[in-house]
Amino acid sequence: MKSRKNIVFLGMMGSGKTSIGSLISQKLKLEFVDTDQYIENKLDMKISKIFKIKGEEFFREYEEKTTLNILKKKKIVISLGGGAFLNQKIRDEILKNHLSFWLKCDSKTLIKRIRNSTKRPLAFKASNNELNDMIKLRSKYYIKAKYKVDCSGLNKNEVINKIIDIYETKEASN
Repeated sequence: MKSRKNIVFLGMMGSGKTSIGSLISQKLKLEFVDTDQYIENKLDMKISKIFKIKGEEFFREYEEKTTLNILKKKKIVISLGGGAFLNQKIRDEILKNHLSFWLKCDSKTLIKRIRNSTKRPLAFKASNNELNDMIKLRSKYYIKAKYKVDCSGLNKNEVINKIIDIYETKEASN
């Protein structure tokens, strides 16, 4: 018995939401949607370019509308953009109607992964202190997820097995 709810991955940029989400969707034979990739395809523009040309406010409004529409689908795996769960409407919808998994990584690992990444406009050229502050701030929201998966010291397969176990056992009774 498996849950009928959507699986939603949230967490910092660089936490593995897209790669883990994609692999989980393949194992469970469910559709996969990465909200950032979806937005890039819809607007035919990379997120860094959207931020540069249209600004963060435009992006966040578009992200809200798009993510809430994607969440209307059933039995899919969704990878949120790093800042999406900070949005009250998105967060409320996910917490009420979906299975949320916070992929938690330690700050050192995240900073190493996102440092100077041109595809991540909020991280590009940010100092380690600024990135640490962003991680701390966002963690206050991420901690509200139904499940926290501490990825420290785990390889992808161990993370995937942990998530599938929760999905197929704990959630089957709901």
